[in-house]
Amino acid sequence: MFKRYFLFIFILLLVSCAENNISKQPLEKQEQVTPPIQKEPEIYTATINALGDILIHEPIYQEAYIGNNQYNFSDMFAQVKPYLEKADITIANSESIIGGQEIGLSSYPQFNSPYEIGDVLKEVGVDVVNMANNHTLDRGEEAIQNATNYWNKLGITYIGASTSYDEAEQIKTLTVNQITFSFLGYTYGTNGLQVPEGKDYLVNYIDEEKMKKDIEKAKEISDIIVLNLHMGDEYSRNQNEDQEKIAQLAADLGVHIILFHHSHVLQPVKWYIGNTGNQTFAIHSLGNFLSSQDELYRQIGALLELDVKKTITYDKEGKPNTTVEINHPKLLPTYVKFQNWRNYEIIPLYLVTEEQLPNAKMIYDEIKTHMSQYVTNLQFIEYASK
Repeated sequence: MFKRYFLFIFILLLVSCAENNISKQPLEKQEQVTPPIQKEPEIYTATINALGDILIHEPIYQEAYIGNNQYNFSDMFAQVKPYLEKADITIANSESIIGGQEIGLSSYPQFNSPYEIGDVLKEVGVDVVNMANNHTLDRGEEAIQNATNYWNKLGITYIGASTSYDEAEQIKTLTVNQITFSFLGYTYGTNGLQVPEGKDYLVNYIDEEKMKKDIEKAKEISDIIVLNLHMGDEYSRNQNEDQEKIAQLAADLGVHIILFHHSHVLQPVKWYIGNTGNQTFAIHSLGNFLSSQDELYRQIGALLELDVKKTITYDKEGKPNTTVEINHPKLLPTYVKFQNWRNYEIIPLYLVTEEQLPNAKMIYDEIKTHMSQYVTNLQFIEYASK
C-alpha cells in the first residue's frame, strides 16, 4: 500500500515537472512569407530620322561660297531644318566626301566637298553619316582621313569607312532614352577604284559574311540595328531582286531598320518578316536630299521618321525580358528647287506651289501612292514642324 502511494506521488511530481518545463519553453513565432512584388514594366521611346543623298555638285558649292575659301549652306536647309532637328537621332547619307578645300574641291565624276557641308548637317541635327558609297574612294585615302577627322571634330558619328583595322572592327552606337542604336554601312562598289594594298578598312563593301559577323556583334551591344546599304539600279523608281534578297537576309539576321541609297530617286517602303517572325522596316531608296541633278524624280527625296519603343517586363522572380518595336513610319517627301543652277532650296513637297513646280499637287499625290504601295498605313508629314 505504501509503495503504491509513493509511486502515485512520484508520477504526479514527474507530470507536474514536465508541464512546468513545457510552460517555460518559448513559443516559436510563425514566419510570415511576404509575396514578391512584381516590378512594373519599363517603357522607353525614341524617334529616328533618315534622309537621302547629300551629293554636292559644283553649282551647289559655288552658290554657297561666301569668300575667303569658306562656304555656307544653311539657307538651302532652312525650310526643312525644323523637321530634321526634332528627332532624337538623325542619319544622312554623305554621298560626296567632305575631303575639304585643302585638296581641291571637285564635282562629278569624282567628288570632293567643302568641310562646311558637315557644319550645316550638324546645325540641322544630323547625328550619324553613312560614308559607304560608290564615291568613297573618289579622292583617295587623304580625303577619307580629312573627312573622318572633321566628322570627329563635329561630334558626328560616321560609319561605312574607317581609318584603321581596329576602327573597322568597332560597331558604332548611340544611346538615347535608354535605347541603344547600332549603325552599319556597306556599298556595292566604288566605281572601279580600289583601296590601297593592305588598307581594306577604308571602305565597307557588301559582303554577306562580314555583314553577318557585324550584325551578330551589334546584337550583343544594342537594342536596335540600323543598316545602310548603297545598292540598286540608278534612276529606277522600284527596288530590284538583289535589294529584296539582301533585305530579307538582314531581316532573318535580326536587323530592325534598313536604309537603301544609290538610285537617286525614291523607292517604296516595305516591311520584311524575318525567320523568327520579327518585323524589319526598309525604305528601298531615300532619293536625293540635296543634289544638282535636274530631272523631276531626281529632285525629289524624303525624310523618313520612325518611332522606336523599348519595353522591359519582369517575371515574378524579377528576371527582365526586353522587346523592341518599330512603329508609325512617316515620310516627308522633299523637293530640291533651283533655277539656272542657282537658288538651291530643299522644300517639303507638300508646300511646293504650282509656280515653283507645275502640277505640284498631282506629283505629290503620285509620290504618296508610289511610296505606300506595300505599306498602306504609311503616314505623310503635312504640318509645319516647330
